[in-house]
This record gives sequence, structure tokens and C-alpha cells, in this order.
Amino acid sequence: MNEADTDLPGLLQKAADNGVELVRFFIADACGNLRGKVSSLSSALPRFESGIGLVKGTMAMNMLDQLQTDTGLGAVGEVRMVPEPETFTILPYAEASASVFCRMEELDGRPWSHCPRAFLRRQVEEAEKLGFRVLAAYEPEFILGRESDGEFRPIDRGLCFSSESMHAADHFITAVVKALKAQGIELEQYYPELGAGQHELSISPAQPMLACDQYLLLKETVRALAQAQGLSVTFAPKRSASEPGNGAHLHLSLWTADGKENLFYGDAMSSPDGDMGLSQLALSFIAGVHQHLKALCALTCPSVNSYQRLKPSHWSSAFTAWGFENREAAIRVPSVYRGRRESSTNIELKCVDSTINPYLALGAVLACGLDGIHRKLSPPAPVAVDPAEMEADFDLCALSGLEPLPRSLNDALTELEADLFLMKSLGAELVNTYIIVKTSEVAAMQDDPPFAYSQHRQRY
Repeated sequence: MNEADTDLPGLLQKAADNGVELVRFFIADACGNLRGKVSSLSSALPRFESGIGLVKGTMAMNMLDQLQTDTGLGAVGEVRMVPEPETFTILPYAEASASVFCRMEELDGRPWSHCPRAFLRRQVEEAEKLGFRVLAAYEPEFILGRESDGEFRPIDRGLCFSSESMHAADHFITAVVKALKAQGIELEQYYPELGAGQHELSISPAQPMLACDQYLLLKETVRALAQAQGLSVTFAPKRSASEPGNGAHLHLSLWTADGKENLFYGDAMSSPDGDMGLSQLALSFIAGVHQHLKALCALTCPSVNSYQRLKPSHWSSAFTAWGFENREAAIRVPSVYRGRRESSTNIELKCVDSTINPYLALGAVLACGLDGIHRKLSPPAPVAVDPAEMEADFDLCALSGLEPLPRSLNDALTELEADLFLMKSLGAELVNTYIIVKTSEVAAMQDDPPFAYSQHRQRY
């Protein structure tokens, strides 16, 4: 639904007819946490035009709720959270609430420099100028269990993809899927993952802003229903050394403006078995992302805990590698589906987890891919083995553009500061605040044991 086509009075009347009393006005902060304020439904209509006030210091809060005043943001200054009506959603897990996502504007109506939605919107507009429609989807993994006597007990200990684990989580997953459908979010796939109590939900690809909104709604739904059923859930990248990590893999493809032709599909390069084919446009997009991968990690793996997950030979990606159906590569080209080769052609970025701000992460990846297209780049040779096996071979590494990804958030932030293209794309005010906020998290957790995340778990 386009904002111009939205019948606001009708929308709010429908909400009232469904028992809604409150509307949650949401923004995602620098760390991807949903923050906002709540309006009564009866007073919501004028707020859709005027917005709701929010102190600028909100975007300078780190995941520990510590304000970073050296950003220049604090108690002085206010912006408006202006709701985007097409995102209005009745929340099936809440007693009498709906939600709406907001953009952040200066008091005079100009987009605020720190607004993640505005950053993503700029990248989408750049793609549209080139005649591209972008489709994207996040695939979040999470671990589900119960807290008992201070101990976390996974909801299941079945095998990966096992029916045993499906049975154990059936009541919860069914409730989640029904709640997602009630919010207009269609499930593509669900399956138990490798770890005890670990599960993954994949939703249908959508245009970028909607893809990010739906990802956040999925996380909110999972958390709310877990709480309602007396369960504990975490999307943390790495809960413990003995458990697999939780990713939030990002899938992307570019289409013609009318959405009828997948521009990533083509015959410029084929997979070794000849079943998958990529266009030159896709290769240039991959090359752009590949060239900026180490800096991108500061936005796609943006927590101290993220780097406990990015380990060699852990199926999470630890090197600047790309390849066909290679789950150790940071950029994976998934296999296509028979009868849907063109429509199912896409790329997957594996070095992504649920500590992201999805708008910043997707916007940055899109900017880098478009940079590759603008510059007509070609990627290095694809990698067909575990990159860790190549690390000692200098010639092979050079041929494949293989380097280790950052090993810590601090290293990733250093890479971001050195990447002039990404720094310029994000904008000085937004990126400098982001780096200060994230650097503060590194300092706050430097004395923590590697997996002492429990006090921060609710942030994940």
C-alpha cells in the first residue's frame, strides 16, 4: 500500500473495530532495538501528520542504554517520529495494540541525518534511477528454551532438520506462523537448525523497506509469543562456545522496474555443474559487495558477540570469499529451483546476524553492490572449497581475493573508518555517531568473558 493511497480514518476505524486502543510508534535505534512511544488510538490521527517528539539523544544510546554524549547528541534537541501509514499493523499477540514504523524528521520536515530509514531510502532511490527493483529477505535463526533454576534448557535436543525437533516446537512455531500471517507476513520455510533448541524462519522476499519492517516484526512476534508461552528466546549470534551461532542471512536480487525479469539471472558465469547462471550485472554487484566486505561487517555483524560466531569452518563465513552453493563463503550463490531458475536466482550474504539495524545493513550492502555495477567490476575467482583450506596458499588467496574477515567489532569499525566509499554513503553525522556508539560497546564489554552475554541477552 502506498502512503498516498492510505485511507487513514478508515484504517484507524478498522483498528478500533478490532479492539485496538493503543498505537506503538516505532523507530530502530543504532543497535537495531525498537524504541518509540505509544499513542492512544483516539488521538493517533493528527499524530500521523505531526509525528511524535523524540529526543535526539535516542540515536546515541548503545545496547546497554548508555548515552554517548561525545556524539553531540544528548538532552538538547528533538526530532519527530513521523509514521508511515502503509506499515500500520494490528499486533495479534498484544491485548489491544497496533504498531507503525516511523521515519525521523527535523522539526521543519527535513529528513534527519541519523534516520536509518532515510539512509535505506536513498539507496533504493539510487537503484530505481538505474531501473532496478530490489528484492530482499532476512533469514533469522534463534534458540528457544526454558529458564529453570537459573539454567537454560533448550526446547529440544533433536537432530538438525529432525521431525523430533519439529514436534517439540510445534505449538510455538504454529502460533508464530499464524501471528505472522495476521500481520501480512508470509512464511517461505521453517526448519529446526543444528543446535539444541535452534530454529529458523524464512519469509518471502520483499522490496527493501518492507523486508526490514517484516524482519523486525518477525523478531517482535517470536519474542512476544515466547514470553506468552513461558519460554525464553535469544537471537544472539553466539550463546556459548559449544552451540552453533545464530545468523540472519540476507538474500538479495535485482529485477527490472516492472518486477518481471530477474536481472541476476544470465549466462556470464555458470556454476561448475552448469545448473546456476549469473548475469554480468550480478557479477558486478557481487564484486562491489566483495570489495567492501570487511568494512560491511561493522554494519552486518555489529556486536561484540558477533565475532564469536564468525569462525573458520563453522558455516558462518570467516573470509572474503564468494562461491556457488558454498556455505563457508561470505557471499553464497544458492542453488536454483527446477522450473523457477530465473525467479529463484539470488545471492546470500552470510556474515549477517540479528544484532543489526536492518535498514543500515541492507542499505550498506545495496550501496556497495551498486558501486560494483557503476564501476563495472568483476569479482575474483569463486571458491569451491572451505576457504580455511586455502589460507596458507598465497597464490590461491590472491586469485580468489581471499582475506580473513575482521576478528572483532573493533577491527570491523577500523575497516569501516578506512572505507571512504561507505563512510560517504552513510553520511558523516550518521556514521560518526554509529562508530562512537559501537566503540562504546567494545569498551564496556572488554573485560567480559567471551560468552558473558546473559546480562545483555534481551538486547539480542
